[in-house]
Amino acid sequence: MTTPTTPTAVPSAPTHVLSPARTTATAARVLRQLAHDPRTIALLLLIPCVMLFLLRYVFDGSPRTFDNIGASLLGIFPLITMFLVTSIATLRERTSGTLERLLAMPLGKADLIAGYALAFGALAIVQSALATGLALWFLGLDVTGSPWLLLLVALLDALLGTALGLFVSAFAASEFQAVQFMPAVIFPQLLLCGLFTPRDTMHPALEAVSDVLPMSYAVDGMNEVLRHTDMTAAFVRDALVVAGCALLVLALGAATLRRRTA
Repeated sequence: MTTPTTPTAVPSAPTHVLSPARTTATAARVLRQLAHDPRTIALLLLIPCVMLFLLRYVFDGSPRTFDNIGASLLGIFPLITMFLVTSIATLRERTSGTLERLLAMPLGKADLIAGYALAFGALAIVQSALATGLALWFLGLDVTGSPWLLLLVALLDALLGTALGLFVSAFAASEFQAVQFMPAVIFPQLLLCGLFTPRDTMHPALEAVSDVLPMSYAVDGMNEVLRHTDMTAAFVRDALVVAGCALLVLALGAATLRRRTA
């Protein structure tokens, strides 16, 4: 008599539909890993504060100068640190083979990118709150608008840095290459964002380029808080542009994410 055989279970293919459960599980894993890396935590949370502290006393004899540029740099410093840490951390996952093992499971690229964004976004909230609190209540940064609006733009900038870091990590083959993307991605925005000179006084070609760079709107949003008591239409536009750019770059990061480095 022939014994009936049990059908062999076929592993289900990874789904590409974004799952809240898989996203939060990915975010929790990333946060657990970061908890065992105190140097990275220190870099994320303390470096923007240290840079603001140094900036305040560089302009100790001219506090008005600190007021004029401090708000802008309050958004730029978190963006830069989140870009560096996120790009290197994601690349390390790929080069170590962790990313390939994760994507062999029922975990889509969108789940992975969203999980990373959620984990680093949680750290960005803490980072932005620390930097904003230090600038306003310890270093005496004088702004006309609400501190909450300042915090909102700082947070959006940090999330944009996270998104850019996740995106460029797909094109780097080593951690050194990930760092090399900073001059290509961050420095042009830093020069053209209006921090050093108003954008409308630049060469028309450079002004046109600056109009499509997200850091320009981050600086414009900070300047709106610096000069106006209430939330203006320009501030809403700037905040929406920064948030939209972050979401767009995250989508591009999910589309270009590779399982492993060749």
